Amino acid sequence: MLIIKIIAIIILTPLLGGLLTGIDRVITARMQGRQGPPVLQPFYDVLKLLQKEAIEVNLMHRFYVYLSLIFVILTSVILLVGGDILLAVFALTLGSVLFILGGYASNSPYSLVGSERELLQMMAYEPMVLLTGIGFYLADKSFFVSDIVMNDIPAIVYLPGMFIGFVFILTFKLRKSPFDFSMSHHGHQEIVQGITTEYSGKDLAVIEITHWYEEIVALTFVFLFFATKNPVSIVVGIIACLLVYFLEILIDNGFARMKWNFALKSAWIVTAVLGTFNLIILSYFK
Repeated sequence: MLIIKIIAIIILTPLLGGLLTGIDRVITARMQGRQGPPVLQPFYDVLKLLQKEAIEVNLMHRFYVYLSLIFVILTSVILLVGGDILLAVFALTLGSVLFILGGYASNSPYSLVGSERELLQMMAYEPMVLLTGIGFYLADKSFFVSDIVMNDIPAIVYLPGMFIGFVFILTFKLRKSPFDFSMSHHGHQEIVQGITTEYSGKDLAVIEITHWYEEIVALTFVFLFFATKNPVSIVVGIIACLLVYFLEILIDNGFARMKWNFALKSAWIVTAVLGTFNLIILSYFK
């Protein structure tokens, strides 16, 4: 049964992530007064990329991208089978690091700049992601997702500041404006695509699929804030995920890109004020 569940997670997670991306594009188009693409356009794009030849800059350039996908898939599996949330955070971080190394390996000036920006993004959001994992442990006395979802009281009761902080850094992880300065799904922002400039064909399709996995991983964390053993919490958690995702789309279309130094400072301030303060209070009263 576990093997079947893992296979289902590996197959269904990117399908759901791609569907969310399609919905994102439709909503974004409506907000901008455009007709926009069909909901299934992300799948059409990936299928077309898979049919194209990938131009190989060097062996490591491609290797890091595929290795990054493997670790993001591992993160999805760990979370959705009820595994250790801290292990999932480390696997997700390693996947992001490998993606950055792929950008550095291309030796393209645009990719190098994009990689440096991606590294700055990691420095901005990773502390909050790590604190979120620690917060779940202090609230539910376990790092395992299977234990977190079986509590009587949802974690958001103990971690309201952590939740707000995590929603803030989701803008980085989902690559939304104003913090999409390493790469972006918007075509109007720059001629070259930052860290992905030297990727094409199948490699670019792999990067897109990796992002679909990351979207579901991010929303899984949101879901865990509302999860309890009460079946009603499943509906509440799904609604919360959809509302948070819509909020990120709204922010994406309402703000221009910020400078990297503002992004770094703002994320650290949010982490220090909301995340750390929430943990300090929780450690004394829980």
